Amino acid sequence: MSTLQPLGGHGAGPANALDRALASPRIGLALILATLLLSFFWGIGGPPLYDLDEGAFTEATREMIASGNYVTPHKDGKPRYDKPALIYWLQAASVHALGLNELALRLPSALAASLWVLALWGFVRERQGVPTATVAALTMALSLQVAVIAKAAVADAVLNLFIALTFFEIYRYSLERRPGIALRAFLWMGLGFLTKGPVAVFFPLVVSLGFFLSRGEGRILWRAALNPLGWLIFLAVAGPWYLAIYLDDGPGFFESFFLKHNAGRFGGAMHGHSGSLFYYFIVLPLILLPFTGWFLRILPTLRARWPDPLDRFLWFWFLAVFVFFSFSGTKLPHYMLYGATPLFILMARHRGLLTNAWLAFVPPLALLALLLVLPDLLPLIPVRPDRPHEAAQFALGLTVLDSGYRLAVGLGLALTLGLALARVGLVWQRLLLVGLVLAVVVHGALMPRVLEVMQGPVKEAGLLAQRIGLPTVVYRTSMPSFSVYRQAITPAVSPENPLAPGQLVFLRIDRLESLSSELPGVPQELVFQRGPVALVRLGAEP
Repeated sequence: MSTLQPLGGHGAGPANALDRALASPRIGLALILATLLLSFFWGIGGPPLYDLDEGAFTEATREMIASGNYVTPHKDGKPRYDKPALIYWLQAASVHALGLNELALRLPSALAASLWVLALWGFVRERQGVPTATVAALTMALSLQVAVIAKAAVADAVLNLFIALTFFEIYRYSLERRPGIALRAFLWMGLGFLTKGPVAVFFPLVVSLGFFLSRGEGRILWRAALNPLGWLIFLAVAGPWYLAIYLDDGPGFFESFFLKHNAGRFGGAMHGHSGSLFYYFIVLPLILLPFTGWFLRILPTLRARWPDPLDRFLWFWFLAVFVFFSFSGTKLPHYMLYGATPLFILMARHRGLLTNAWLAFVPPLALLALLLVLPDLLPLIPVRPDRPHEAAQFALGLTVLDSGYRLAVGLGLALTLGLALARVGLVWQRLLLVGLVLAVVVHGALMPRVLEVMQGPVKEAGLLAQRIGLPTVVYRTSMPSFSVYRQAITPAVSPENPLAPGQLVFLRIDRLESLSSELPGVPQELVFQRGPVALVRLGAEP
């Protein structure tokens, strides 16, 4: 156990060199910007797009640009009703500026996540001062799950930006009651609604209701919530596109998006993403890495700190998200990020409580130890005989988890252990340094290799199919990034679009036998196979 003592107050404690440095806005912002470059921007243009999510979003963006239809998103020629249009517009603007590549497609997410961190810094600076604001921002930027979302060409970084901005305005309004603050909240909700729909409105309304009623200020909330100018701003931002897609495509989007992809996700599991009531009790500590122990230390303070208005608001925010998704039928780890922003603020505000070095450093040490032995564990994972694509991925994984990978992870583990055992600096300060170490290991050594194993073969297949130039179909496989790299719509095989001689077929290797049995009289040439995927050319019937 660390011999360091708890800091006083909100964690300011006796000033050391880092404390004094963090008190400077210029130094704080410089540290934050450098960390953002490392966590959010380093290498975003290198690894291939991952499926399903990045592939689906980016193929919809590519088709939007190719067709000139910026109203109704399509994926492989069919309407995609999963999300509203803002993320596609942002990606399209980036592609117009930088070309169709991974950097352009991921850049809007990295920029949105950076604004998310900077908005947090500005909010906390108003309430708690520069040092706490800088610690909160650094903690958030170094959180591995936040960085994953920041480097992904999906809607979540943009959505989290607008959700956080909305909550910050709500708390400001609770203190100042100025109408302009409430109007800005409506603006952010409108942009969030244009990004991912009702979730951008639901949580702010639920948390506002609980927080204001807990303070006996229900009438104040009622007046703000019924502000006609606020709703006019909301409708002016979100309404035109929703009207346009109705006029362009009819009721299909509304029936699918609101009933299936929103109400349906709460009532049942979609795409197999289910979990028990305790799912997020297990997932939350993982998505907060490397700061899991920090969170566990502040968790017992909830009851004692409840009378404090800021703490109460932040806990309301987190708990609303945690409870709602715990009861939801569909569960995904990144859903919890909607409620993670307040945790970074709480950890920074009460950083002086983190004095137990074992609690702080065991989670990142365990993660790095697991990553170090990962090449030894892969051969031990049982693979079913009917899933050869998984066996192929594990075999490919062993080729990329090489000596360079082991060296990077081993150095990271040694540095983390050294920081855990050090007696210099405070525990939370050393844990921030561990966050930097983990960022280098994960974003420099782990993720590029993981994406190369999972998606490198898909990218190669798409580029090869583009060069071959034959009519191409997808057979019982869902990897839309193939179409992005092929730069063409790739329809799925169906009764309306059957297999035919002269086609190029993209498929997972566990479907090869089925393809052969469907066309017994048609010659089939395997033109590409790597990892879990293959390309087959169908010849003319004899």
